[in-house]
Amino acid sequence: MGGRGRACAGGGVAERVLSRFRFSVPIFLRLGALTLSLSYTLTLLGCRQDMHDQPKYKPLKASAFFEDGRDSRPLVPDTVAREHLDDDPLLYTGKTGNEPSTRFPFPVSQSVLARGQQRFNVYCSPCHDRTGSGNGMIVRRGYRKPPSFHIDRLRGMPVGYFFDVITHGFGVMPDYAAQIPVEDRWAIVAYVRALQLSQHATLADVPANEQAALAGSHE
Repeated sequence: MGGRGRACAGGGVAERVLSRFRFSVPIFLRLGALTLSLSYTLTLLGCRQDMHDQPKYKPLKASAFFEDGRDSRPLVPDTVAREHLDDDPLLYTGKTGNEPSTRFPFPVSQSVLARGQQRFNVYCSPCHDRTGSGNGMIVRRGYRKPPSFHIDRLRGMPVGYFFDVITHGFGVMPDYAAQIPVEDRWAIVAYVRALQLSQHATLADVPANEQAALAGSHE
């Protein structure tokens, strides 16, 4: 019995080893399949070619294909970029010749002033405040204070100067060409002029038919 017991015990060990081997074979197969799949995926990724990697000419690079050796081709004569005709120098630059213009490119009406006030309050008042004195909310929180529109130097500046500053920026003020369309820039300039007048107006500047009413309001 002892011999048979030892044999049985030995047989049990062998069966357990064989059992583990039988169950381990599929694991190796799965690992092999996974490795093959990963290799195939990496191979596909290695063959991938995105649009930014495709053969192409890059701006201002050399080219042996064209006679002039440039890959960037010159524009066809009289080509005009879409929405950038800019055929009115005063409207788009604020200048007459090389000097800031003293006149507006279109008549300043009540609707233009109303538009200018609305755009001024959106884009300008955070720094310049709504009176143009330079005490806007951003300035109160530490931003550099801009000069008041009501100082003599700025009151004497031509309207084209203000248009140029809005377009290109000045000092710590960034440009607003991307945010404010050309016509709205001029509308803002017109409203700045109205603000300047409001702080230095006299009774003689009030229309005659309204002077009596204005004088009565102060009695």
